[in-house]
Amino acid sequence: MSNASTESYDEPYLETCCRSTLHRLLLCASTGRPTGLKDQPCLERLERLGLSELRDDGRFVITQDGLKRHREEIGPVD
Repeated sequence: MSNASTESYDEPYLETCCRSTLHRLLLCASTGRPTGLKDQPCLERLERLGLSELRDDGRFVITQDGLKRHREEIGPVD
């Protein structure tokens, strides 16, 4: 078994709603997503997982780990 395969088993499962939120974060780029939206619970979960961060201006943005996870689970964005 390759190392990449064993890594995926160590990562917490992302529900469909959280994967969608991760994709929205990517699409928002540096603008970020504001707090108080319907996907707030997912934004907070992604933050706990290190896949997003809440900036001082109250907006969530995707992290480098989030970009990596997006490429692995959702697909590359070119």
